[in-house]
Amino acid sequence: MRIGFDVSQTGSGKAGCGYFADSLIRTLARIDDENEYVLYPAFGNGFWDPEHDRTTFATRQSNFRRGPEGMTHGECMAFWTRPPEDLERRLGDPDVVHANNYFAPRGLRHARLVYTLYDLIPLDRPEFLTEANRLVCFDGLFEASLWADALIAISRHTRERFLRFFPHYPPDRVHVVYPASRFRPEDPEPRPEDAPDGLRPGEFWLSVGTREPRKNLRRVLRAYASLVSRGETDRPLALAGGSGWLEEGLPPLVAELGLGGRVRLLGYVPDETLRWLYRNCFAFVYPSLAEGFGLPPLEAMSLGAAVVTSNTTSLPEVVGDAAITVDPEDDEALAEAMRRLSGDAALRDGLRQRGLEQASRFSWEGAARDVLRVYEDVRGRPAVTPAAASAAP
Repeated sequence: MRIGFDVSQTGSGKAGCGYFADSLIRTLARIDDENEYVLYPAFGNGFWDPEHDRTTFATRQSNFRRGPEGMTHGECMAFWTRPPEDLERRLGDPDVVHANNYFAPRGLRHARLVYTLYDLIPLDRPEFLTEANRLVCFDGLFEASLWADALIAISRHTRERFLRFFPHYPPDRVHVVYPASRFRPEDPEPRPEDAPDGLRPGEFWLSVGTREPRKNLRRVLRAYASLVSRGETDRPLALAGGSGWLEEGLPPLVAELGLGGRVRLLGYVPDETLRWLYRNCFAFVYPSLAEGFGLPPLEAMSLGAAVVTSNTTSLPEVVGDAAITVDPEDDEALAEAMRRLSGDAALRDGLRQRGLEQASRFSWEGAARDVLRVYEDVRGRPAVTPAAASAAP
């Protein structure tokens, strides 16, 4: 097969979607030397990395090459939204095109479209997104429901939500493929210089995630403040993650809660620092309000952290019985979970061990082989059309 693969979000500053695409294509490059790959560094109309030619995934392997490069933002928008007659030729005449950034291209006549389905948050919880984000994400989901020949859902929860909102889509073409952690227990020990200043191994709470409302960071701060006010912890709290949207007020809230000097807002951190944080935190706290999968808890468990997370959406699939799960909208429940970990070393050690076992059930090699089976399956099936989709049982 010749596989066209969207790597548009694999550059610098990547978050969830970018980590999925990056980890998947790196694993495919490692295990698959039979198929050809054409990589698309600029893809669709909703995401633009001005440095995509330089920063997105690339390799010199003989079965890999890059697709259209050197486009300006305007040229990229025009190329994908008003596709040229020779679209597939310019894409490298692929058998399959795999879209990874919410954009579902039209204009494919021979290639089959595979679409990564991350979540239904734009429909389930639209208040968590800006208007622009909602529009881009909803358009992509709706177009995928009409034109995608196969969907790769990153959790059972995501698959179920998609079929609830788009019941016309054939269910047998929605495949669950779980992501995995980028980190492994056997990875080299982090270097001391990777540690953020002022954090000591085993002596800080950690939360990781882009600063946006659904990550529930305000509730993390309030729960932590409750412990501090009662003298139940003297460990600092580290928040790692880049700036997102609709969540600009965290520093004032830190001051309002009297946590100045105790909370470290680290911003976006490189993988080396993130590895150090996961491996050395006292415990990891992630009470997200909505997820399509939830990579941070899995990554934390894969490096031996005790985890507190939510009992909603996809997160129970990810953590199993290897974490404390709480109602993410209950301040006191989250504070109580942190309190239990703070006072019970045996509980924390038990969660660390179960977390390592749970994380080992997910692997990028297994995910990549599942995706290859989806490519093979969809190549041999008729294309989905809006008429065919609407007739599906």
